[in-house]
Amino acid sequence: MLTNGTRPGFWCECWTQDLTERDERPALRASFDAYSPPQADRWVAVALRTISPALDPEASDEAWVWLYQGRIATRHALLQGEPCTVAVTHGTTRITWTIRPAIFLPFAHRQGIELPACAHDFKPHASD
Repeated sequence: MLTNGTRPGFWCECWTQDLTERDERPALRASFDAYSPPQADRWVAVALRTISPALDPEASDEAWVWLYQGRIATRHALLQGEPCTVAVTHGTTRITWTIRPAIFLPFAHRQGIELPACAHDFKPHASD
C-alpha cells in the first residue's frame, strides 16, 4: 500500500573520520529520518549522551557544551529550515552529525509485508 503525498522532515547522518589518514574518506555510521526539529536534535542529543562517558575529556566537554548551549542554536536553525552540523573530536577520530531539511517521498508501507528483494541490496555510499 502506498502512502499519499510528500512529507517535510530532516535527514540526519552520523559520520566518522580518522584524522591521521589523509586519504581516508569519512564513513557513514548511522542515518535517521526525523519529522520535526525536536526529533532531529534529540537524535543527536541521545547519541552524545550515550557516548560521552567513553570520550576523552576534551571531546566530552565539546559534547556537553553542545548539549547545554549549542542545542538551542541548532533547534532554532532547524526551525528556520537551515542545515546543521554537530561535531566532536575524540583522539584522532572526528565524529560529525549532520541534519538537513528534506522532503520525504511516499513509499510502500513496510509493516506487515515482505519487502522486495532489491530492498536488501541498498548499500550506503559516502557523499561528495
